[in-house]
Amino acid sequence: FEEEPTKNIELISLDNVICTPHLGASTDEAQTNVAIAIAHQIAAYFATGEIKGAVNFPSVSAELMAVIRPYLDLAEKLGTFQSQLVSGAIQEINIEYSGEILNHNVAPVTISLLKGLLEPILQENVNYINAPVIAKERGIKVVESKSSELKDYTNMITLTVKTSKETSTTAGALFQKHDPRIVRINEFSVEIVPEGHLLAVYNDDQPGVIGNLGSTLGNNKVNISRLHLSLNTETKRAMVVLNTDTAATEDILDKMRKLPHVLSIKPIKM
Repeated sequence: FEEEPTKNIELISLDNVICTPHLGASTDEAQTNVAIAIAHQIAAYFATGEIKGAVNFPSVSAELMAVIRPYLDLAEKLGTFQSQLVSGAIQEINIEYSGEILNHNVAPVTISLLKGLLEPILQENVNYINAPVIAKERGIKVVESKSSELKDYTNMITLTVKTSKETSTTAGALFQKHDPRIVRINEFSVEIVPEGHLLAVYNDDQPGVIGNLGSTLGNNKVNISRLHLSLNTETKRAMVVLNTDTAATEDILDKMRKLPHVLSIKPIKM
């Protein structure tokens, strides 16, 4: 500001504005140069995706961003999905990368996953700068690994979360190098589109379960847009994941939990 402290109280009082003193630009010429540099950085981001000098994201070159942007989206969705699937306080997460991403720095991807994992828990804004800090403050151990073993999918992120109650593994992959999918929930192979409202149903593999689920939702005006079914023939258990156009209320969820052979239901909002 030309005059400090500024009298423009309306601007600095906005929740999405953070003002800092221009400690590195104390002359008119220096302030002009800083403004020009910032303008170039903003233009570069919109033109190429390059992130430089941001306060809420690590610096990423345009070349790297072109490669990892789909992975950032996949990782955040994977974290968001898993966070709402598990029960108990998260103690440790293990992230395994495989495929094309092995040739690049995965640190921004891990941060994106942490952001997705923590936001549903905290129910507040988590950004790319404070996500690792929050994880550390909550005592969450973060372990990264890379695997060159041949997988079912060429571009894959596997997330294992250990909580005070359970250990759960989910995996996500990129279809056609840009389309994110959840492809594994523990022992179940799936191909879930991670968007909108979902219901993850764990049930006995018995006749009538899917029909009862569909009828309950239909009778309560909740439309099913996608359905994914996976079976474990050894345990005779199944996982059904439903994408719905609207969220199921707690009353509807209670009705579904009381259906025969339904063991658990987890609502998930992406």
